[in-house]
Amino acid sequence: MSNQFASFIKKGEQVLSFGEILLRICPDSDGQWLNENKLPFYIGGAELNVATALALWQVPSAYLSAMPENSVTQDIVGYLNERNVNTGSMVFHGDRLGLYYLTKGKDLKNAGVIYDRANSAYANLKVGQINWDDVFEGVTWFHFSAICPAVNQSIADVCLEALKVASEKNITISLDLNYRAKLWKYGKEPIDILPELAKYCTLIMGNVWAANKMLGTALHEDLLPTEGYAKETLLQQATDTSKEILSLFPACKVVANTFRFDHGKGIRYYTAIYSNDELTVSPEYVSDEILDKVGSGDCFMAGLIYGFYNHLPVAETLNFATAAAYDKLYIPSDATTSTVADIEKRIIHHD
Repeated sequence: MSNQFASFIKKGEQVLSFGEILLRICPDSDGQWLNENKLPFYIGGAELNVATALALWQVPSAYLSAMPENSVTQDIVGYLNERNVNTGSMVFHGDRLGLYYLTKGKDLKNAGVIYDRANSAYANLKVGQINWDDVFEGVTWFHFSAICPAVNQSIADVCLEALKVASEKNITISLDLNYRAKLWKYGKEPIDILPELAKYCTLIMGNVWAANKMLGTALHEDLLPTEGYAKETLLQQATDTSKEILSLFPACKVVANTFRFDHGKGIRYYTAIYSNDELTVSPEYVSDEILDKVGSGDCFMAGLIYGFYNHLPVAETLNFATAAAYDKLYIPSDATTSTVADIEKRIIHHD
């Protein structure tokens, strides 16, 4: 089955990801970092993880964020440029980079995450500051996530500003429904903000619980995010949620859902795409132990963009994206370091 919006995507043009660039500080769980004076860190941010994956996979990739102008941020720009991420639209203003602290191996949804992002350069962006007509020159795809409008009302307004221009230019738009409870602190709930943004989006990715919380889609009353439900029940919910999203947001052509459940020290993981009135389901991946959950969902999103950008069939796109997300669980950084060939070796093929 071919994908439904490939005709809109011009190969050779860039995928632009927009979001906050962050430093992730990674203390170990037993406080040993204090004795050793070592505190590992990674360059991250959900949208940057997508941008760096795409660049690694030979998709022309650009990234737009905001940073203060100093020697540290110049090093970061150099680091990204060396990895073929175009940072030409980067905004330099303000005084600080956003930070967050997360123990290795933990999930960003975990209560242990500590954010230090107030008054960052990105958080202080304002409507009218970015010339989106210029930024979108040579761009065929625009990606952002629900983390962006979680920062504050101003960033939510900047997202809307960008989406209106991108939509006018017939640029494909993707949205990852990342929910970060600790970020929504400015008096709005996701349901107050996300539906207005989602109506411009071509591809919406998340899970059935995030869609319920952020877009208001219906959820079976007893369907809680636990391991206790049959796969068939969850896939039926994915179909129902996807159909509702497509009806609520007519610009949307494809809905992707992920299902990731703890499995001892490891996980069970599978995904689904609804497009062309059909649900395509990935093979199920099971691991007894993993290394790092951070960035796995971003890797799935990047895999979807990779497949659709290269006009791959839907099933092939889904299988690549799922394998990429699973592979990321074994990489101790925010962004993947695996090539297309590495990921293709991970793909499980249906019998």
